[in-house]
Amino acid sequence: MSYDLIVIGAGPAGYVAAERAGAHGKKVLLVEREEHLGGVCLNWGCVPTKALLACAKTYYNASHGAAYGVSADNVRFDLAVAMARKQKVQDGLRQGIRGLMKKFKVEVVLGTAKLVAKDTVEVGGARHQAKAILVCTGSRPAKPPIPGLDLPHVKDSSAILSLTALPKRLVVIGGGVIGVEFACFFASVGVAVEVVELMPEITPGIDTECARILREELAAKGVKFHLGHKVTKVTAEAVHHVDAAGVETATASDTVLVCIGRTPNTDGLGLETVGVDVKNRLVQVDERCRTNVPGIWAAGDCASRIMLAHVGSRMAEVAVRDICGESDRMRWSAIPGVIYTSPEVAGAGLTEEAAKAQGIPVRVAKWNLAANGRFLAEFGGKGLVKAVLHEKTGVLLGVHGVGGGVSEQVAAWSAMIEAEFRLRELTELVFPHPTVSEALRDAAWTIAH
Repeated sequence: MSYDLIVIGAGPAGYVAAERAGAHGKKVLLVEREEHLGGVCLNWGCVPTKALLACAKTYYNASHGAAYGVSADNVRFDLAVAMARKQKVQDGLRQGIRGLMKKFKVEVVLGTAKLVAKDTVEVGGARHQAKAILVCTGSRPAKPPIPGLDLPHVKDSSAILSLTALPKRLVVIGGGVIGVEFACFFASVGVAVEVVELMPEITPGIDTECARILREELAAKGVKFHLGHKVTKVTAEAVHHVDAAGVETATASDTVLVCIGRTPNTDGLGLETVGVDVKNRLVQVDERCRTNVPGIWAAGDCASRIMLAHVGSRMAEVAVRDICGESDRMRWSAIPGVIYTSPEVAGAGLTEEAAKAQGIPVRVAKWNLAANGRFLAEFGGKGLVKAVLHEKTGVLLGVHGVGGGVSEQVAAWSAMIEAEFRLRELTELVFPHPTVSEALRDAAWTIAH
């Protein structure tokens, strides 16, 4: 069978690519090796974790509602009900993706795909040809060479979503985005949680001030952090880790969660056989998501410098437009990112640390959210919004925030960075009052006067 486009992988990159290409009138084949479309994001990542975090947040707020006039008597958390809600959310979105594929006449085949030629993909013994092939095979949890990770009580970020009972003592190996989100969930519902992180601060790459505030707020929820510690082994009773001085600590646990990054799914695809450039398992692409082999593109975690679902979807759009002869390219200067903890963290563009590392002179505008009316009335706790501007031109380079409500602002921050807003333009914008969004204008006005 011959197609205009074969898409390998039906995650946020793959199904979006199939939808967009179908909307262009292309004959599309979408190949997925798992039972359901949607990839890791829908089935084991973004969506199920956010559904569970919403449940935990509701429980936590209810059980700590006295200050808001809400009685905390007889509040309890039911994991089975939370898991059922998670499943309902997933099932609805899975049905939606299937509907989109049908609407845009995308043919879907379940099975493992392999490139056998530059224009040919084999699935279950059947061969399919296409003018263009787009590889969107995503990523999987990385597994470090730590003794004991094969023990039955050790879970990765996918397996832990199948728990039927809450652990009593959870140790999270890795204090990155995924690790702290799970730490927040379990701590919010009463589990004793400890996080072991190799770096000196959690969520490496995030604005360090926002990371510190997040850590302090999670600590207030009961999460204990071991920063600058390296895990040496896991036993049935404990996680063993050492600090920079070599002092060992054994942290007792009945469940261990390993969250130390993700690995691109590029093995066994036949990429090297057809000459596609792959370095450290990552497919090498240009700004149009083209590989070095004409007729083959790649998008999403298997080819992205930033492993986020929305980045994969955007890469897929760029690839499809290029395949269809339209002009587009990936722009990386204002990619938004969110950590869905309580409090949440969001950011786009350069952090203060990254700008200084690149030798860029910057001015930093900050606003403490304790001085923001909406934040104080509704969210409370610690919060911050920080704008990073070029010292000489005043151009906005990055915005970062921690606190309730910041995740729904980050798209606007990205747009401002893309549009190269300057300090004066930020002070001239009208923000609704009272909203957390006002903090950006207040921060800009403070350093402008």
